[in-house]
Amino acid sequence: MATPGIPQIDIAPFLAGDPAGRRRVARRWAEAFETVGFATITGHGIPDHLPDALHAMAGRFFDLPAAVKQRCTLPGEARSQGYVGVAVEALANTVGDGGAPAPPDLCETITFQHCDWERRGIANAFDRSVFVPNIWPDAPAGFRALVETYFDRVYDLAQSLMRLGALALELPEDHFAPFYDRMSTQLRLTNYPDQAAAPLPGQLRSGAHTDYLGFTILRQDGAPGGLQVRLPDGGWTDVAPVPGAFVINAGDLLSRWTNGRWKSNLHRVVNPPRHLGSSARRISIVFFTGPNHDSLIECLPTCRSADNPPRYPAVRAWEHFMEKVRASMATGAS
Repeated sequence: MATPGIPQIDIAPFLAGDPAGRRRVARRWAEAFETVGFATITGHGIPDHLPDALHAMAGRFFDLPAAVKQRCTLPGEARSQGYVGVAVEALANTVGDGGAPAPPDLCETITFQHCDWERRGIANAFDRSVFVPNIWPDAPAGFRALVETYFDRVYDLAQSLMRLGALALELPEDHFAPFYDRMSTQLRLTNYPDQAAAPLPGQLRSGAHTDYLGFTILRQDGAPGGLQVRLPDGGWTDVAPVPGAFVINAGDLLSRWTNGRWKSNLHRVVNPPRHLGSSARRISIVFFTGPNHDSLIECLPTCRSADNPPRYPAVRAWEHFMEKVRASMATGAS
């Protein structure tokens, strides 16, 4: 069942190459990202068994003792990579107004960056300067192989979404290809555990925030205490999971690139009702994408005019990303 205010788009006609279908999907894509900045997609071609298997594998990892999970924590500067424990991040601080810091988020994560670079090598000097190898868990058995299989399928989907996005912006279909030939990628598994103790005032599973870079590709489950999106009227709507679908949203750099034409919208993950006790665990599979780290993001030609000049200065993708990551770390931990 589709969520009111969140368009549901079957992208199969675009992927199949049907000219009329491609134009129709592109029009719906433009409408979705010019209004709410979110869409639920079907017809993407990724079989259900793959995210289902990764969801189950993630659950087994997060059930491991804390000391075992901590072996996957990267030392040094916060990078939003590796294992991050409960109440370390506070994503609401990335859109803060300079007031009191937000309480930390009630979730734990493990994030794998650039699985393709790790396997295929790095040819670009800038990429080599910022790359840090992933720390792969020893358990559960088969974790890395499954992550890499999922990564490859969703990587291809992300490239298709950028071609669709170019058409929706009245650009040549391959416009973003030079910016995405070394696409920034993060595959994040997020565990929102049961809440034995009541949250602090204002504390959520994930505080209200925008994503940092390009399209986010989310596979969510149906557990209570889930994703909400800010509507144009200022209210919030639950994003109900659609079987077999992904939720897509645009990040900050896409909004800057399009001069605000596409919305990088606030979203959050709310707490489950207190009466549910120990039956509200939630696991999400999140694939973050973005342009090459050294890309200079400037207003697109179809998104500016004499009456609508560029609103934002040019920015390097990596610099923007790291500014957001540092702001997100509630305790200063990595």
